[in-house]
Amino acid sequence: MTKPKVLISDKMDPNAARIFEERGCEVDVKPGMTPDELKAVIGEYDGLAIRSATKVTRDILDAATNLKVIGRAGIGVDNVDIPYASSKGVVVMNTPFGNSITTAEHAIALLMALARQIPAADTQTQRGEWPKSAFMGVEVTGKTLGLIGAGNIGSIVASRALGLKMKVVAFDPFLTPERAIELGVEKVDLETLLARADFITLHTPLTDQTRNILSRENLGKTKPGVRIVNCARGGLVDEAALKELLDSGHVAGAALDVFQTEPAKDSPLFGTPNFICTPHLGASTTEAQVNVALQVAEQMADYLVNGGVTNALNMPSLSAEEAPKLKPYMALAENLGSLVGQLAHGNLDKISIEREGHAAELSGKPITGAVLAGLMREYSDSVNMVNAPFLAKERGIDVREVRHDREGVYHTLVRVTVATEAGDRSVAGTLFGAGAPRLVEIFGVAIEADLKGNMLYIVNEDAPGFIGRIGTLLGQNGINIGTFHLGRRDAGGEAVLLLSVDQPIPDDVVKQACALEGVRMVKPLAF
Repeated sequence: MTKPKVLISDKMDPNAARIFEERGCEVDVKPGMTPDELKAVIGEYDGLAIRSATKVTRDILDAATNLKVIGRAGIGVDNVDIPYASSKGVVVMNTPFGNSITTAEHAIALLMALARQIPAADTQTQRGEWPKSAFMGVEVTGKTLGLIGAGNIGSIVASRALGLKMKVVAFDPFLTPERAIELGVEKVDLETLLARADFITLHTPLTDQTRNILSRENLGKTKPGVRIVNCARGGLVDEAALKELLDSGHVAGAALDVFQTEPAKDSPLFGTPNFICTPHLGASTTEAQVNVALQVAEQMADYLVNGGVTNALNMPSLSAEEAPKLKPYMALAENLGSLVGQLAHGNLDKISIEREGHAAELSGKPITGAVLAGLMREYSDSVNMVNAPFLAKERGIDVREVRHDREGVYHTLVRVTVATEAGDRSVAGTLFGAGAPRLVEIFGVAIEADLKGNMLYIVNEDAPGFIGRIGTLLGQNGINIGTFHLGRRDAGGEAVLLLSVDQPIPDDVVKQACALEGVRMVKPLAF
């Protein structure tokens, strides 16, 4: 039997190659290849192990005729075209927890550096000056740290901050009161955090919900003298507004390890007093580099040799026998989870996944994992169908699986219900034809729709002329409509419109739609 062949195309701990070889794979280590060089050889390999330097584009994937798995040693997979890899049948794996401690420690290091102005003091001292009176720092003891994001990394930062005798408040849609007590933090909303925090650290991925979360408006709501640390993702902070507030003194200090554009060669923040920056060093420790390299080698070798799937971003953990039956349900379940995640507001502390008809005869765990992956991907870029149940448990979400023996209107049905501050919210779907996923109910309204691509969800009053108004608005803005999907509770009452469009809908068009007569809610969706 021919051994699977793996290419390591980025610098990685040498033990990764050893693990591949010990587990029955051939391995070539060729870091630093140009895209053309990689394209020329990638067709020879079954597996590709990378870090952040290698860009796995469509061109590379088109040339990768034998590729079965891509393994990213680390969390972020911005350098991999995951949808296209999926369409090519290539599994994409990452190592979501290998960098957690290292990144958390870097955030704490920057927090302390801000508190005592260490970089500037070091620079002046090494110039032969003795600027003792120029640097008046602050103690962190007794100060309030505001965590934006209290997941894996955020919870480690909270633990370290509590050890420094800080008070910790946290904003996180998935943080339950019980989990907050366990962490020793106070759960608050974003407005409260901004008003109370002496230091703010960010520990959230860059999603539609978190992009620009420290916007100009929100930065203006912060406590005068606040200090801000971002070791998570560029794009979470309005860098231009941060520059202005540093200059004015409203923000006493800021430390960024990540920037909206990287490599950051020309940021407006460079040279600003009380600003510290590092070149995306959050994961740069010896221990972290070793951990992620060993983990990705173990995961990839297990998949190539034994068929085991761990930490895959585009498929569930499935055996070879289960996969054909469960695959269409995975797509349906993930779409339902994503839909309710994008539409539900407030805390999500309970979720119920019900299966009836044919769906009730299948294994429930993969379906539940797919629902949770879709739901939590709105808040975490490292979640997948394997680790989603763990992340839900870690954050105190009560997950319930219900199997009904009855068969209802549909021969098979999956229903997802989440408990929010505004009440229960439920969506349901089935499989049509040759296993095609289809939405059949949304928040109590019967509606039949495909969930794919860019969509617009609108709740409006059921009245003549509305469809014409929304169609005209989108047409005037050059947005082409693919399909309309309509539903209503009763004539003249509340109606629901789901329409697919050919491109993402800009914020200004969403605002125009909200201003239309009879509109109660407008929400862009993406699948």
